[in-house]
Amino acid sequence: MVRGMVCVFLLTTTALATLQESIDASPGQLVEVPPGEIHIDQPLRITTPGSGLFGQGTIVQDNPEANILEIAGTENIRIEGITLTRAEGKQDSNRHAIHIGNSERVELRGIRVIDNRSTAGTVYFENSRSSSMRDSAVINYKRVGIDDRTASELYGYAFRVIDGTGIVVNGSTKISIQDNHVVERNIYPTKEFKEAHNLGQLTDGAQPTKKGRLAPKGDYANNWHQGSAIVVTSPEKTSHVLVEGNLIENAAQGIDIHADSVTCANNVIDHAFVGIKCMHGSRNVIIMGNNVSHMDLWGLIMMPGTASHPAEAATEDQPARGANFTRGNIIANNIFSDFGFGYEYFNWEGSRGGVISLESGQLPENPIMTDVLIQGNIVYDTGRDQVLEEGQPVTIEPRYEYAVFISPDPSPEGLLFRDNIFHPGRGGISNIPLSH
Repeated sequence: MVRGMVCVFLLTTTALATLQESIDASPGQLVEVPPGEIHIDQPLRITTPGSGLFGQGTIVQDNPEANILEIAGTENIRIEGITLTRAEGKQDSNRHAIHIGNSERVELRGIRVIDNRSTAGTVYFENSRSSSMRDSAVINYKRVGIDDRTASELYGYAFRVIDGTGIVVNGSTKISIQDNHVVERNIYPTKEFKEAHNLGQLTDGAQPTKKGRLAPKGDYANNWHQGSAIVVTSPEKTSHVLVEGNLIENAAQGIDIHADSVTCANNVIDHAFVGIKCMHGSRNVIIMGNNVSHMDLWGLIMMPGTASHPAEAATEDQPARGANFTRGNIIANNIFSDFGFGYEYFNWEGSRGGVISLESGQLPENPIMTDVLIQGNIVYDTGRDQVLEEGQPVTIEPRYEYAVFISPDPSPEGLLFRDNIFHPGRGGISNIPLSH
């Protein structure tokens, strides 16, 4: 079958070859996945340039210890229209649905990834370039598990969590993530769910507990909801990424940015405890036109993070490295509403800080954040318009302390505020005067 100039290999339900054999027998061609379910127990692998999958069929992974689809060391790959999922009763996993590694010009379009409930990223771009995911859906990507940080000197503990991330861009450049739905409908972070699964309780990890500088003091960690709908990460490696027009619902963190030259624009994020996070030396980032509602801790937090550092000459222990700063960023034309009316307000009620929080580093040695333009944003106090409680309209005080919080010691420098509408929180508009 020929579509334009593309040669397509048809796989029928009566074909003797397995789907992997059909892929291997069709280098440089697209293989059609016909309607119905095709069960596999090992990852499908695509390694030949110009290859891919399309169709209306569903690929079901029966092995929770295996990825569903791997695209490795290749280029010009297209995956379109298909559904990927895991078998009933085997949906909890520590593996990816799609792993794209060391590849270029990979296009995912119109696909559905359902019930890959994993502590790993469900769709994972790693060390890849000039690739995209568009018009697709990631549904139900979270599970209950153990977040094991015992190998880290900074943390040194493990605890029970809800975990899972929808889409990950790691160590990659020129990636676009556009017009996707990333939605969790299986797990909701309610008080009842937390108590039923002992979330936040410290537990055994792979190594003995040896608490570090960022460990909780007791035997409980309140950040038991881990992962993000979309993560752009690997400071100093990942850059020039577009995250635009995505619809995110019921995330831990909506969009998490640890990279340079990222544009995060026109996304809708509803229900999370953090809407957008930008840290670990994220420089020249644009966060613009996003609609962020029902957050419970921060609508947006920007800070240097532990990975930030100045330029350093070579030493006996490490080679020379350039500066990794959180600097030169724009926060513009975003709306933050319904703050404190999410699923996790019980966990964060009374927290200090702001809907927009501009922070100093996690560690004293982190360079301070500088040169950020904050323009045309709205922080809207929904409670002042009255909300319904037991069917009756009532006016309630703001569920945030400040519209804007700025770390006082040391403070970020070069912050410029223009033309914003900030409804005051319990403590006012901001903890220190805003510069204009």
